[in-house]
Amino acid sequence: MNDESLLKGASPDIICSCLSSGKWQNTPTAVPREMALTIYVDTQELVTILCTPTKLNCLVLGFLHSEGIITNMSDVASMRICEEESLADIKLSKPGFKPPPRRTLASGCGGGVTFATEKHKVQSGMAVKGDEVLSLMKQLNEQAELYKYCGGVHTSALGDNSTLLVVAEDIGRHNTLDKIMGECLLRKLSTRDKVLITTGRISSEMLGKAASMMTPIVVSRSSPTDHAIALAKDLGITLIGYVRGNRLSVYSHEERVQGALVKEN
Repeated sequence: MNDESLLKGASPDIICSCLSSGKWQNTPTAVPREMALTIYVDTQELVTILCTPTKLNCLVLGFLHSEGIITNMSDVASMRICEEESLADIKLSKPGFKPPPRRTLASGCGGGVTFATEKHKVQSGMAVKGDEVLSLMKQLNEQAELYKYCGGVHTSALGDNSTLLVVAEDIGRHNTLDKIMGECLLRKLSTRDKVLITTGRISSEMLGKAASMMTPIVVSRSSPTDHAIALAKDLGITLIGYVRGNRLSVYSHEERVQGALVKEN
C-alpha cells in the first residue's frame, strides 16, 4: 500500500489526550477513515455500506458478485464511483434488474449486509501443509500496512500455497473479502483452488462469500462461530482458525490439511 492509499484509508492528524506512565499529554495519532457508500444499480438504490475509502471499485464489484448480481465484468456496462457524493453508480449490461426484496444484516464491524441466500458447495482437490498456512498468516501480518499505520481495520488476502496474491484492508471484515473478489474480477484472477486468509472472526456470512468465490480453504487468525463450522462442513470448505505463531486449529474437512487428524462425523 503506497502513501496515498494510507492517507485515503486513515486520518493522520487526530489529536487525543493520552495517559502514559502517569502523565497526560496531547498526542497526534492516526485513525481509520469511515464512509457510508451507497450503491445504485440501474438507477435503483441497492444498499449503503460502511467502509474504508480504499479500493472502492473493487468493493462494489465484489459485493455485487457475492450477491449474485454479476458473475463477471461482462455483466457491467459502466461503473462510476464518486467519493465526494459517497455513491457508486452501476449500469448492468442486461436490462430488467430488480433489487432483492430481502436483506440480512451481517454480524460484526462495518455494517455488513447480504441479500443472498443460495450457497454453492465447493468442490476442490486442493491441499495444504500446516507450515504453509502458518507462512501465509505471517505474510498477511507483514502486509497489513494500514493496520500497522493506524490500527482498527481488518486485513484479508487471497493466496496459493506459498504466496499472497491479493490483499485488502477495511473496517469491515466482510468488505475485505468483497474487495478481494472485485480486484480479482478486474485483474482476471481466478479465486478457485485458492486460500482465503483473514484477521477477522469467521461467521456464516463470511463462509457464504468464500463459497461464492469457490475458495476451498478459509483461514483466520481468530475464531469461527459454531454456525460457520456447520456451514463449512455442508459447503465442503476447510475451515482453519486461531492461526497464531506455530499453532492452528482445523474445524472442518481436515482431509485437505496434510497430517491433520480426520474426525468422525
